[in-house]
Amino acid sequence: TVLCTFGYIATLADRLLLFTRGMARDAQFIVDDEEALALTDDQLPPYTVLVPAYNEPEVVGDLLAAMAALDYPADMLQVLLLLEEDDTVTIEAAEKAGLGESVEILLVPAADPRTKPKACNYGLHFTTGEIVTIFDAEDLPEPLQLRRVVVVFDRLGDDVACVQAKLAFHNGTQNLLTGWFTADYALWFNFILPGLMKSQSPIPLGGTSNHIRRSVFDEIGAWDPYNVTEDADLGVRIAESGYSTAVLDSTTLEEANSDPINWVRQRSRWYKGYLQTWLVHMRRPVQLWRVIGTAGMLRFTTLLAGTPIIACLNMVFWMTTLAWLLGQAALIEEIFPWYAYFPALISLVFGNVAVMYMNFVACRETGHANLWWPCLTVPFYWVLMSIAAIKGTYQLIRNPSYWEKTFHGLSS
Repeated sequence: TVLCTFGYIATLADRLLLFTRGMARDAQFIVDDEEALALTDDQLPPYTVLVPAYNEPEVVGDLLAAMAALDYPADMLQVLLLLEEDDTVTIEAAEKAGLGESVEILLVPAADPRTKPKACNYGLHFTTGEIVTIFDAEDLPEPLQLRRVVVVFDRLGDDVACVQAKLAFHNGTQNLLTGWFTADYALWFNFILPGLMKSQSPIPLGGTSNHIRRSVFDEIGAWDPYNVTEDADLGVRIAESGYSTAVLDSTTLEEANSDPINWVRQRSRWYKGYLQTWLVHMRRPVQLWRVIGTAGMLRFTTLLAGTPIIACLNMVFWMTTLAWLLGQAALIEEIFPWYAYFPALISLVFGNVAVMYMNFVACRETGHANLWWPCLTVPFYWVLMSIAAIKGTYQLIRNPSYWEKTFHGLSS
């Protein structure tokens, strides 16, 4: 318990430090509309957008509309809609909706592993752009996002391999779960990721809206088709190769999961992939440490291994706390001496209040001040996280590369 409490406190202290650094104005790159629109066609490089989709007929129409809304010259933009060759319902829906001028369907061979990174790797062979990005089927990217990315790459040196845009949800007020999820994303993409950038630590990329130089793939390799959080793995490999990632103040809207079972399926896959990524890169810990440094190594461990492990341990400590509340105080006192009990109690009180405070600030600063009730009730969200982490850890042992499908089109 003492060791676990130390891990909790160390992780929380670092999270607060990242949060503070992420509040700085220069923690993310800001490109105003005038600067983005000032780029002439001659200044814009060829751009490829990969859109992997599987069994998504209900959202493909909105997807094609979002791609058509991108402000980029049609002759410089390539949008590859990556569909599995046996996914007839989505193929028919896309053809019926009408493909835009820059959009083409690329049929991915129906072969294992049936994962998003496998489809992206296949699509990468057909790309023509100097910059490659991914949008998910339900994404609504800000129309000027591609232009803003070009400006950021022009500002920065060749050591920047990736520009990560921010993700948010368009249905944050649909129910309590979407409110929790929206607050979670507001904190992560607006403060924690920018804080990691300021700290020059590895950045676990979001699964979408990460814009990467095509030449970087040729140097460090593409996505791991067997990793179920291929974005986090690629983010670590970018840092491991000596490159860095910039965070851009441009938002892609997604659909927050409104169904608890669907949410647990998605989050358990993320937790499983985080552990997967940590285990893969810890095969060469000395090599990784030499490149990303001691602080980067600690954050790599607390984020990718610590996040799912702490979520699993939460259930154990909650049950212990529940036993104390239900009248077994004498038993708790007998089992846990003061040097274990009081630090754990401080961690419980201070840790929970600190995370709730960060959620409140994140929601207020991102225009979601109306989500005060989800911020107050967020401990119930942590229970769902713990269930998902336990499920993901178990699945890592039993079926590590199984991709649990997240269903979209559930928002009202």
